[in-house]
Amino acid sequence: MIKNFLFSIFFFIGIIIISIVFIPSFFLSQKIVLFGGKLMGYWSELCLRFILSTKITLKGRENIINDRKFFIASSHQSMFETFYLQTIFNSPIFILKKELLNIPIFGWYLKKIGSISIKRDKITKDNLNFFENISNKVKNSDRPLIIFPQATRVPPSERPNFKKGVARIYEELKIDCLPIAINSGYVWPKNSIKNSNKEITISILKPIPPGLNKGEFLDTLEKKIYSELDLLN
Repeated sequence: MIKNFLFSIFFFIGIIIISIVFIPSFFLSQKIVLFGGKLMGYWSELCLRFILSTKITLKGRENIINDRKFFIASSHQSMFETFYLQTIFNSPIFILKKELLNIPIFGWYLKKIGSISIKRDKITKDNLNFFENISNKVKNSDRPLIIFPQATRVPPSERPNFKKGVARIYEELKIDCLPIAINSGYVWPKNSIKNSNKEITISILKPIPPGLNKGEFLDTLEKKIYSELDLLN
């Protein structure tokens, strides 16, 4: 309990400090704000390693694509991946709930880094242009798009079906999809006590090339990520 308390205190104080320090960057180049995002990722790693004695292991680094455009589809069990994946990849473009943009300072940061928002279960003008916005963002940037096809943080033992939107994105972009399995929920579960002396493994799997139909892609992606999570459990 003491470690859990210390982690929460130090982690959130650090995130708040980084956010405040980088407020002037909202009026400067986007690259400066993106650097602030990487700092948040490194801060989360530091807190996990030194307060919760968490070992962080990266598997499959050789599968990272460097010579062409791709998008990332990652399992989502905790806040960890939203911060830490920024340290592995070139400042990913996040797809997120529109409500997150309304958070003071943090929401401003999400807007500045070019995040793409969606209002769930609503028919709005922004949602109707959602896939077109994604296509334009990816086409005009060297940053990879990242999506969490489970749509929300999921306990490690659960295996919900992936949302069909990830297949629509795959069809729209016609680029490789890089699947990632992360078992972070065992250390940093949603709305629960954090656990110390455990290991978080980020497993970067072999890319899924373009060309599959939406059903085949969704089935392939789901099987690859969940099979890997079963091995990591």
